[in-house]
Amino acid sequence: MALSDLLYPDNPKRRQELIHLHQELLDCMSTNFRATNELAGVLNEHLGCTITHIQMRESSTVKENCDIIIQAMSEIQHQVQKIDSDLKEKLEPVLYQKLYDIKEPELEKIAIAHKVFSIVLGEVTSTAGMVAIKLLGSNLITLTVSKLVSLLAQIGASVLGGISITILGLGIEMILHAILGAMERNQLLAAVRSYEKHLAEFKAASEKYQRAIREVTSSVRQQVQ
Repeated sequence: MALSDLLYPDNPKRRQELIHLHQELLDCMSTNFRATNELAGVLNEHLGCTITHIQMRESSTVKENCDIIIQAMSEIQHQVQKIDSDLKEKLEPVLYQKLYDIKEPELEKIAIAHKVFSIVLGEVTSTAGMVAIKLLGSNLITLTVSKLVSLLAQIGASVLGGISITILGLGIEMILHAILGAMERNQLLAAVRSYEKHLAEFKAASEKYQRAIREVTSSVRQQVQ
């Protein structure tokens, strides 16, 4: 009896559903890789950061790719925290508080931040202050990235974390064989149900992450034009 028949004897459609779940995860991860690189490029160009661009590794596992993007996101978090520390160190407390006051005009905040980075970095682009304020004023780093990192870690630690990216092209039997291992049927079914839940949460968090990055990058493009 085929492994897929053993796993889903009464529901052949579940076989394709499993492939679809894998592909959804990889598509979502791929988009997050691109969005992360786009944000890293903005930070590197305008705020003097040196964040390395990342790339999905097709020869690696889901977990290994999760770890790659987690590391990049952690570096972005670190850099934004450093930006905040630089502003706090160079500004009088009253001016620093203005940066986080939603009642203060954004243009004034940008001007304050730009002066600081002109001192810290020497020569900066005209959009440096705006990038800093957009990042500090949003929940991109404090909430969105933290949530996404947590979900990536959960997916990496799940039964599907050990699956190679390239195995998707080998067909359902190979996927099931790779996942099944020594696991009992009931354990695997429970793991797949859990994975479906993780994927739904991951997609929702990814959309927020990508939307927040688009807000920053679109503002940069408008400023440059």
